[in-house]
Amino acid sequence: MYTKNFVNPCPDWATALLNGFSQVLLQCNPLCGLCCLLAILLTAPNLVGGALLGALAGLLTAQRRGYARADRQAGLYSYNGVLIGILISAVLPWSAIMPPLIIAAGGLSSIITHEWRKRGGTLLPAYTAPFVLLGWGTLLLAEPGGASAPVEADLLHALLRGLGQIFLLDNPLAGLLIAIGLFVANRYAAFWALLGSAIGGSVALLAGEPQAAFMGLFGFNAALGGLAFSHERQRPWLPMLAIALAIALLPIVSIFTVTVLTAPFVMACWLVCSIGYARTRRPDFKTQRRSGFPGGEL
Repeated sequence: MYTKNFVNPCPDWATALLNGFSQVLLQCNPLCGLCCLLAILLTAPNLVGGALLGALAGLLTAQRRGYARADRQAGLYSYNGVLIGILISAVLPWSAIMPPLIIAAGGLSSIITHEWRKRGGTLLPAYTAPFVLLGWGTLLLAEPGGASAPVEADLLHALLRGLGQIFLLDNPLAGLLIAIGLFVANRYAAFWALLGSAIGGSVALLAGEPQAAFMGLFGFNAALGGLAFSHERQRPWLPMLAIALAIALLPIVSIFTVTVLTAPFVMACWLVCSIGYARTRRPDFKTQRRSGFPGGEL
Protein backbone atom coordinates (compact mmCIF):
# COMPACT_ATOMS: atom_id res chain seq x y z
CA MET A 1 0.00 0.00 0.00
CA TYR A 2 1.27 3.48 -0.88
CA THR A 3 2.30 5.73 1.98
CA LYS A 4 3.93 9.14 2.15
CA ASN A 5 5.99 8.30 5.22
CA PHE A 6 9.15 6.29 5.75
CA VAL A 7 7.53 3.44 7.61
CA ASN A 8 8.52 -0.19 8.10
CA PRO A 9 12.16 0.21 7.07
CA CYS A 10 14.04 -2.92 6.12
CA PRO A 11 15.38 -4.64 9.24
CA ASP A 12 18.81 -5.03 7.66
CA TRP A 13 19.76 -2.61 4.91
CA ALA A 14 23.03 -4.36 4.10
CA THR A 15 21.23 -7.67 3.59
CA ALA A 16 18.55 -5.98 1.49
CA LEU A 17 21.18 -4.41 -0.78
CA LEU A 18 23.13 -7.66 -1.12
CA ASN A 19 19.92 -9.51 -1.90
CA GLY A 20 19.40 -7.00 -4.69
CA PHE A 21 22.69 -8.09 -6.26
CA SER A 22 21.78 -11.77 -5.91
CA GLN A 23 18.33 -11.16 -7.42
CA VAL A 24 20.06 -10.30 -10.70
CA LEU A 25 20.73 -14.06 -10.73
CA LEU A 26 17.18 -14.79 -9.51
CA GLN A 27 18.47 -15.80 -6.08
CA CYS A 28 17.76 -14.38 -2.63
CA ASN A 29 20.99 -14.94 -0.78
CA PRO A 30 23.17 -12.17 0.70
CA LEU A 31 26.35 -14.25 0.41
CA CYS A 32 25.65 -14.73 -3.28
CA GLY A 33 25.07 -10.99 -3.53
CA LEU A 34 28.37 -10.35 -1.77
CA CYS A 35 30.18 -12.50 -4.34
CA CYS A 36 28.54 -10.51 -7.12
CA LEU A 37 29.54 -7.23 -5.48
CA LEU A 38 33.13 -8.49 -5.12
CA ALA A 39 33.11 -9.49 -8.79
CA ILE A 40 32.36 -5.89 -9.74
CA LEU A 41 34.74 -4.40 -7.16
CA LEU A 42 37.72 -6.56 -8.14
CA THR A 43 37.33 -6.54 -11.92
CA ALA A 44 35.64 -3.21 -12.68
CA PRO A 45 35.99 -0.91 -9.64
CA ASN A 46 34.83 2.07 -11.71
CA LEU A 47 31.38 0.46 -11.93
CA VAL A 48 30.82 -0.48 -8.28
CA GLY A 49 29.68 3.00 -7.25
CA GLY A 50 26.99 3.04 -9.92
CA ALA A 51 25.83 -0.45 -8.96
CA LEU A 52 25.48 0.45 -5.28
CA LEU A 53 23.85 3.80 -6.01
CA GLY A 54 21.33 2.20 -8.36
CA ALA A 55 20.50 -0.50 -5.84
CA LEU A 56 20.12 2.03 -3.03
CA ALA A 57 17.91 4.26 -5.19
CA GLY A 58 15.61 1.36 -5.96
CA LEU A 59 15.40 0.34 -2.32
CA LEU A 60 14.77 3.87 -1.03
CA THR A 61 12.12 4.49 -3.68
CA ALA A 62 10.35 1.27 -2.70
CA GLN A 63 10.47 2.26 0.98
CA ARG A 64 9.34 5.81 0.26
CA ARG A 65 6.34 4.52 -1.67
CA GLY A 66 5.49 1.94 0.97
CA TYR A 67 6.01 -1.24 -1.04
CA ALA A 68 5.85 -4.54 0.82
CA ARG A 69 8.63 -4.78 3.39
CA ALA A 70 9.37 -8.45 2.71
CA ASP A 71 9.78 -7.73 -1.01
CA ARG A 72 12.12 -4.83 -0.28
CA GLN A 73 14.18 -6.98 2.05
CA ALA A 74 14.36 -9.70 -0.60
CA GLY A 75 15.93 -7.27 -3.07
CA LEU A 76 13.05 -7.35 -5.55
CA TYR A 77 13.14 -3.57 -5.98
CA SER A 78 16.92 -3.24 -6.17
CA TYR A 79 18.23 -5.64 -8.80
CA ASN A 80 17.17 -3.62 -11.85
CA GLY A 81 18.79 -0.60 -10.19
CA VAL A 82 22.04 -2.56 -9.87
CA LEU A 83 22.09 -3.27 -13.60
CA ILE A 84 21.09 0.18 -14.78
CA GLY A 85 23.67 1.73 -12.45
CA ILE A 86 26.38 -0.47 -13.95
CA LEU A 87 25.28 0.32 -17.50
CA ILE A 88 25.18 4.09 -16.99
CA SER A 89 28.61 4.01 -15.35
CA ALA A 90 29.98 1.90 -18.21
CA VAL A 91 28.68 3.78 -21.25
CA LEU A 92 28.44 7.42 -20.17
CA PRO A 93 31.46 9.61 -19.37
CA TRP A 94 31.72 10.86 -15.82
CA SER A 95 30.01 14.17 -15.15
CA ALA A 96 28.14 15.88 -12.32
CA ILE A 97 24.86 14.68 -13.79
CA MET A 98 25.75 10.98 -13.63
CA PRO A 99 24.85 10.32 -9.94
CA PRO A 100 21.41 12.01 -10.23
CA LEU A 101 20.82 10.10 -13.46
CA ILE A 102 21.61 6.79 -11.76
CA ILE A 103 19.38 7.68 -8.80
CA ALA A 104 16.52 8.62 -11.12
CA ALA A 105 16.92 5.49 -13.25
CA GLY A 106 17.22 3.22 -10.20
CA GLY A 107 14.14 4.74 -8.61
CA LEU A 108 12.17 4.51 -11.85
CA SER A 109 13.15 0.86 -12.25
CA SER A 110 11.70 0.19 -8.79
CA ILE A 111 8.40 1.88 -9.71
CA ILE A 112 8.17 0.00 -13.03
CA THR A 113 8.87 -3.30 -11.27
CA HIS A 114 6.13 -2.65 -8.71
CA GLU A 115 3.54 -1.60 -11.28
CA TRP A 116 4.41 -4.62 -13.41
CA ARG A 117 4.02 -6.99 -10.49
CA LYS A 118 0.73 -5.38 -9.49
CA ARG A 119 -0.80 -5.50 -12.98
CA GLY A 120 0.11 -8.94 -14.26
CA GLY A 121 3.40 -10.11 -12.86
CA THR A 122 1.96 -13.49 -11.92
CA LEU A 123 1.59 -14.44 -15.59
CA LEU A 124 4.58 -12.61 -17.05
CA PRO A 125 7.12 -11.66 -14.37
CA ALA A 126 9.09 -8.46 -14.89
CA TYR A 127 12.49 -10.17 -14.74
CA THR A 128 14.96 -7.55 -16.05
CA ALA A 129 12.49 -5.84 -18.42
CA PRO A 130 12.72 -2.49 -16.52
CA PHE A 131 16.51 -2.58 -16.94
CA VAL A 132 16.19 -3.36 -20.66
CA LEU A 133 13.77 -0.49 -21.28
CA LEU A 134 15.81 2.02 -19.27
CA GLY A 135 19.04 0.63 -20.68
CA TRP A 136 17.98 1.16 -24.26
CA GLY A 137 17.05 4.72 -23.35
CA THR A 138 20.48 5.19 -21.78
CA LEU A 139 22.25 3.87 -24.86
CA LEU A 140 20.54 6.56 -26.95
CA LEU A 141 22.52 9.10 -24.91
CA ALA A 142 25.83 7.27 -25.23
CA GLU A 143 28.46 7.71 -27.91
CA PRO A 144 28.78 4.67 -30.20
CA GLY A 145 31.39 2.38 -28.73
CA GLY A 146 34.30 0.93 -30.63
CA ALA A 147 34.89 -2.74 -31.27
CA SER A 148 35.91 -4.79 -28.25
CA ALA A 149 39.49 -5.94 -28.05
CA PRO A 150 39.97 -9.61 -29.04
CA VAL A 151 40.22 -12.07 -26.18
CA GLU A 152 42.10 -15.32 -25.87
CA ALA A 153 40.55 -18.49 -27.27
CA ASP A 154 40.08 -20.20 -23.91
CA LEU A 155 36.97 -22.32 -23.42
CA LEU A 156 37.03 -22.12 -19.61
CA HIS A 157 37.36 -18.35 -19.71
CA ALA A 158 34.52 -18.22 -22.25
CA LEU A 159 32.32 -20.24 -19.89
CA LEU A 160 33.06 -17.86 -17.01
CA ARG A 161 32.63 -14.76 -19.15
CA GLY A 162 29.14 -16.00 -19.97
CA LEU A 163 28.32 -15.51 -16.28
CA GLY A 164 30.26 -12.27 -15.91
CA GLN A 165 28.45 -10.64 -18.83
CA ILE A 166 25.23 -10.81 -16.80
CA PHE A 167 26.73 -7.86 -14.90
CA LEU A 168 28.38 -6.44 -18.06
CA LEU A 169 31.75 -7.79 -16.91
CA ASP A 170 34.12 -9.47 -19.36
CA ASN A 171 36.74 -10.67 -16.88
CA PRO A 172 36.85 -14.44 -16.18
CA LEU A 173 37.53 -13.70 -12.50
CA ALA A 174 34.15 -11.97 -12.31
CA GLY A 175 32.49 -15.07 -13.73
CA LEU A 176 34.30 -17.28 -11.24
CA LEU A 177 33.13 -15.18 -8.28
CA ILE A 178 29.57 -15.19 -9.62
CA ALA A 179 29.73 -18.97 -10.05
CA ILE A 180 30.93 -19.32 -6.44
CA GLY A 181 28.03 -17.16 -5.29
CA LEU A 182 25.57 -19.32 -7.20
CA PHE A 183 26.99 -22.50 -5.69
CA VAL A 184 26.61 -20.96 -2.24
CA ALA A 185 22.99 -20.03 -2.95
CA ASN A 186 21.84 -23.06 -4.94
CA ARG A 187 24.04 -25.68 -6.58
CA TYR A 188 21.24 -26.74 -8.91
CA ALA A 189 20.83 -23.16 -10.13
CA ALA A 190 24.61 -22.91 -10.61
CA PHE A 191 24.52 -26.03 -12.78
CA TRP A 192 21.85 -24.57 -15.07
CA ALA A 193 23.66 -21.23 -15.31
CA LEU A 194 26.92 -22.90 -16.33
CA LEU A 195 25.09 -25.20 -18.74
CA GLY A 196 23.35 -22.23 -20.35
CA SER A 197 26.63 -20.39 -20.74
CA ALA A 198 28.28 -23.49 -22.22
CA ILE A 199 25.45 -24.10 -24.71
CA GLY A 200 25.37 -20.45 -25.75
CA GLY A 201 29.11 -20.39 -26.35
CA SER A 202 28.97 -23.65 -28.29
CA VAL A 203 26.23 -22.30 -30.56
CA ALA A 204 28.31 -19.17 -31.22
CA LEU A 205 31.29 -21.30 -32.23
CA LEU A 206 29.13 -23.43 -34.53
CA ALA A 207 27.68 -20.26 -36.04
CA GLY A 208 31.14 -18.95 -36.89
CA GLU A 209 31.24 -16.29 -34.17
CA PRO A 210 34.36 -17.22 -32.21
CA GLN A 211 34.98 -13.81 -30.62
CA ALA A 212 31.36 -13.56 -29.48
CA ALA A 213 31.70 -17.06 -28.04
CA PHE A 214 34.92 -16.32 -26.14
CA MET A 215 33.55 -12.97 -24.91
CA GLY A 216 30.53 -14.77 -23.41
CA LEU A 217 28.07 -12.73 -25.48
CA PHE A 218 26.04 -15.79 -26.44
CA GLY A 219 26.21 -17.24 -22.95
CA PHE A 220 24.75 -14.74 -20.49
CA ASN A 221 21.16 -14.64 -21.75
CA ALA A 222 21.13 -18.44 -21.95
CA ALA A 223 22.58 -18.65 -18.43
CA LEU A 224 19.82 -16.38 -17.13
CA GLY A 225 17.21 -18.48 -18.94
CA GLY A 226 18.47 -21.59 -17.17
CA LEU A 227 18.48 -19.77 -13.83
CA ALA A 228 14.92 -18.55 -14.24
CA PHE A 229 13.52 -22.09 -14.33
CA SER A 230 16.19 -23.92 -12.37
CA HIS A 231 13.66 -24.54 -9.58
CA GLU A 232 11.65 -26.80 -11.92
CA ARG A 233 13.43 -29.98 -10.86
CA GLN A 234 10.56 -32.20 -11.95
CA ARG A 235 10.39 -30.53 -15.37
CA PRO A 236 13.97 -30.03 -16.59
CA TRP A 237 12.70 -29.36 -20.09
CA LEU A 238 11.59 -25.90 -18.93
CA PRO A 239 15.09 -24.49 -18.24
CA MET A 240 16.33 -26.23 -21.40
CA LEU A 241 13.56 -24.58 -23.39
CA ALA A 242 14.36 -21.18 -21.87
CA ILE A 243 18.04 -21.63 -22.76
CA ALA A 244 17.21 -22.61 -26.34
CA LEU A 245 14.77 -19.73 -26.81
CA ALA A 246 17.20 -17.17 -25.36
CA ILE A 247 19.83 -18.25 -27.87
CA ALA A 248 17.34 -18.37 -30.76
CA LEU A 249 15.99 -14.90 -29.99
CA LEU A 250 19.44 -13.29 -29.82
CA PRO A 251 19.87 -12.71 -33.59
CA ILE A 252 16.23 -11.62 -33.90
CA VAL A 253 16.56 -8.96 -31.21
CA SER A 254 19.89 -7.89 -32.72
CA ILE A 255 18.08 -6.86 -35.90
CA PHE A 256 16.25 -4.10 -34.03
CA THR A 257 18.95 -2.91 -31.63
CA VAL A 258 22.73 -2.79 -31.52
CA THR A 259 22.91 -3.89 -27.87
CA VAL A 260 20.46 -6.61 -26.86
CA LEU A 261 21.21 -6.42 -23.12
CA THR A 262 19.05 -9.10 -21.42
CA ALA A 263 16.07 -8.76 -23.80
CA PRO A 264 16.44 -12.29 -25.27
CA PHE A 265 16.34 -13.75 -21.75
CA VAL A 266 13.21 -11.78 -20.82
CA MET A 267 11.40 -12.70 -24.04
CA ALA A 268 12.40 -16.34 -23.76
CA CYS A 269 11.05 -16.55 -20.22
CA TRP A 270 7.80 -14.88 -21.23
CA LEU A 271 7.36 -17.44 -23.99
CA VAL A 272 8.00 -20.32 -21.58
CA CYS A 273 5.55 -18.82 -19.06
CA SER A 274 2.95 -18.38 -21.80
CA ILE A 275 3.37 -21.98 -22.91
CA GLY A 276 2.98 -23.15 -19.31
CA TYR A 277 -0.12 -21.01 -18.86
CA ALA A 278 -1.64 -22.33 -22.10
CA ARG A 279 -1.02 -25.91 -20.99
CA THR A 280 -2.77 -25.33 -17.65
CA ARG A 281 -5.72 -23.69 -19.39
CA ARG A 282 -6.06 -26.43 -22.01
CA PRO A 283 -9.37 -28.34 -21.62
CA ASP A 284 -9.16 -31.88 -20.32
CA PHE A 285 -11.18 -33.58 -23.04
CA LYS A 286 -11.35 -36.88 -21.18
CA THR A 287 -13.02 -35.10 -18.28
CA GLN A 288 -15.32 -33.33 -20.71
CA ARG A 289 -16.46 -36.62 -22.20
CA ARG A 290 -17.18 -38.07 -18.78
CA SER A 291 -19.00 -34.92 -17.68
CA GLY A 292 -20.93 -34.42 -20.88
CA PHE A 293 -19.42 -30.95 -21.48
CA PRO A 294 -19.82 -29.44 -24.95
CA GLY A 295 -17.05 -30.63 -27.19
CA GLY A 296 -16.97 -34.08 -25.63
CA GLU A 297 -17.00 -35.61 -29.07
CA LEU A 298 -13.49 -34.32 -29.61
